[in-house]
Amino acid sequence: MECGKIISADELVCELCFDQINFTHHEFGKNNLLKERCKLLFPVENAFALMQFEKESLSRRIVHSLKYGNREKVGKILANWTSDRIDLTKDKPDLITTVPLHPKKLKERGYNQLHLFADTLQEKFKVPCNHELLKRNSYKKAQAKKSKKDRTGTENLFCLKEEISNAQVLIIDDVFTTGNTMSSVAWEILKAGNNKVSVLVMAMD
Repeated sequence: MECGKIISADELVCELCFDQINFTHHEFGKNNLLKERCKLLFPVENAFALMQFEKESLSRRIVHSLKYGNREKVGKILANWTSDRIDLTKDKPDLITTVPLHPKKLKERGYNQLHLFADTLQEKFKVPCNHELLKRNSYKKAQAKKSKKDRTGTENLFCLKEEISNAQVLIIDDVFTTGNTMSSVAWEILKAGNNKVSVLVMAMD
């Protein structure tokens, strides 16, 4: 993907390029920068980001290839990298859910870039996954393509499609930028009942 070296179809980058990826080295279940940022916005149990999302970085190109490059299988590779670095069985959530796309966006893209990622983690950690827990209420320009000052206005962006209570829910998204989208999702779950939330993202800005 990066240097032009021929690699197998099951790989995303060669060994040399892999070493250039800026992994966060977060520990799920312990304090880290993502958890601290989430705590400013909503109560959170645990948080984990796989990579940093710096401008012009390899991690940014990897995530963009998943979202905009019609490379859905990248999600499975990122999930495998994630499962190598965390152990969800130590503080096992009751449910995994993903940030939904608006139906119009889903039709344009052809897939939700989070589903294969989450489904792979579901298989590895034996945690049920529900992609239909939430609904996105409005169609908006992708956060990654907005300027930071425009990444606001997420109030009432989501709603719950199913009842949920007394659950520990792990919310999965691709990139944590300002945290507005994640906060909107988290509060929908938190206010629905005696729920708790944790956060897992592919990268953090």
